[in-house]
Amino acid sequence: MEKKAYVPRLKLKYQEEAVPALMQKFGYKNVNQVPRLEKIVLNAGLGDAKDDDKKFEGAVSELAVISGQKPVVTRARKSVANFKVRSGMKVGAKVTLRSARMYEFADKLFNIALPRVRDFRGVSPKAFDGRGDFAMGIKEQLIFPEIDYDKVEKIRGLDIIFVTTAKNDEEARELLGLLGMPFSQS
Repeated sequence: MEKKAYVPRLKLKYQEEAVPALMQKFGYKNVNQVPRLEKIVLNAGLGDAKDDDKKFEGAVSELAVISGQKPVVTRARKSVANFKVRSGMKVGAKVTLRSARMYEFADKLFNIALPRVRDFRGVSPKAFDGRGDFAMGIKEQLIFPEIDYDKVEKIRGLDIIFVTTAKNDEEARELLGLLGMPFSQS
């Protein structure tokens, strides 16, 4: 008996719904011209925990639980006296998600995490960079279901960047909208 390979739900939605819709709307001749999600980057600035290793490791482990992948610790490139930062100090953590993990994270973000945000009215459709990439910030990590409220030392935010192969913002907005990104109507 042949075992089927696992395909994330959002990837199936992309292949079955988004690709035909994008081909029709933008008049692509080839499936390979259709924009797709390339990667999702999660970034957390942890400058306030730079002096306390326990707090820093706790924040890094929370990012690992949210993303399902071990974060890379980012270090300061330059010394900044006003912020008491020396070059080489740990100041943040980031994770780059690709393929199946990327689709799983996006699905979880669109359908579980964002609806849990207080007074959520949708994501701003203006946060594109001009080249088809979308950046958004989250104020608290508690919206993710994997985070245990009792073990959280401090509420932290993180940045989420969706990198697409779209050539402009209109194509990227349509792609993310078809995937289920809850854009606000303003």
